[in-house]
Amino acid sequence: MQGAFQTWMDPSPTTPGMKSEVEYGSDMSIDVGAVRNQFPSLARTIDGQPFAFFDGPGGSQVPTVVADAMTHSLLHANANCGGAFATSIESDAAIDESRQAAADFTGSKADEIAFSANTTTLQYLLAHAVARTFEPGDEIITTELDHDSNVSQWLQVAADHNLVVHQARLHRTDGTLDLHHLESLLSPKTKIVAFTLASNHMGTVPPAKEIARHAHSVGALAWADGVHYAPHRLLDREAMGLDVLLTSPYKWFGPHLGIASIRHDLAASWPANRVRPADETPAGHRFETGTQSHEAMAGMTAAVDYLAGLGTGSTRRERLTSAYEAIRAHEDVLTHQFWDGVSGMDHLHFYGITDPKQFGDRVSTFSFTVEGAHPTEVAQRLAQRGMAVWDGNFYALSASLALGLEEHGGAIRVGFLHYTTPEEVDRLIGALGELG
Repeated sequence: MQGAFQTWMDPSPTTPGMKSEVEYGSDMSIDVGAVRNQFPSLARTIDGQPFAFFDGPGGSQVPTVVADAMTHSLLHANANCGGAFATSIESDAAIDESRQAAADFTGSKADEIAFSANTTTLQYLLAHAVARTFEPGDEIITTELDHDSNVSQWLQVAADHNLVVHQARLHRTDGTLDLHHLESLLSPKTKIVAFTLASNHMGTVPPAKEIARHAHSVGALAWADGVHYAPHRLLDREAMGLDVLLTSPYKWFGPHLGIASIRHDLAASWPANRVRPADETPAGHRFETGTQSHEAMAGMTAAVDYLAGLGTGSTRRERLTSAYEAIRAHEDVLTHQFWDGVSGMDHLHFYGITDPKQFGDRVSTFSFTVEGAHPTEVAQRLAQRGMAVWDGNFYALSASLALGLEEHGGAIRVGFLHYTTPEEVDRLIGALGELG
């Protein structure tokens, strides 16, 4: 996929009919046409018009190479682990490669990786494990920005182990995290600070390193949900100072799967629910109950390699770093294009950061309501125009409640990914304008 980069400069990437290429860095650009050719679903039409996928915050589309890798795993290396025969040996090698790919993607080490059916399953499993090391009265901090998979499990273990859960507020005005409130909740009893790297509701990106430092200042663990962050910006557990990081490949062009990167000493020492004959190594494997989806792991590896193929460098991590620079630059252009087109529409009310000077603290996910219209009605009307968007609370229940949206059906959510074109964004702007 390195052919997806060209030295081409688009003087007006928001103009309909222009080539969908966006400048980044000093002399490179991402060719969205070449990217889109890898995704068969993006060629879909509805009633003769192109179908626009603005539903990425709920799950991305998948390139052919991911489906091919999963098919190969099922048809040619379909065996359980630890055997002396060819297909088992090949399956073992593929699993090892998946751990390394996940480590490269998350900025961690292969033996720190744990897989499961999805991130929510891992959240519950790991929360129950770490809670067994706590004492009654110990405290956990969550945030109003989070997906409920990083909130509900803490409420459950708190009830089971007589723990206390606090929740840090978000600022109602711009959807940012109230760091002063979070700091005020810290105490010597704090054991976990659980937070999101990017809000799946409104795109806010809180300062992960700063939050991790606050957590560590009282001896607590920094526990981050990186699911919504990962399609937009490069994960780096070690550089961010995180102790636990979770993500889901189906949000970044892969299959349904859950990944946790757990600091090695924690992964090796926490109590793990497992059958007696199961291996204790690598450390992350201790939390993998039963036979995993080998085909999903193979698809995840292919998704990581697809993303790395968008970049340049001598290692996979270097290529991922390069790729994400291009992805962010492309999405930044779309973010500004969209905001320029809708900010003057009085019938739309947006939640989250709306000051373009602060767009560095958000990803390309927007939530909004339409005056006089229920969110589900708006989503249906856009679907009739060939546009996929989400409505509701997006499982970010705390944010929906804090913003007063829950009792009114939530909000509408749109998101832009690296395969989104400026022409699609213009279509969306036009359709939203007609709702007034």
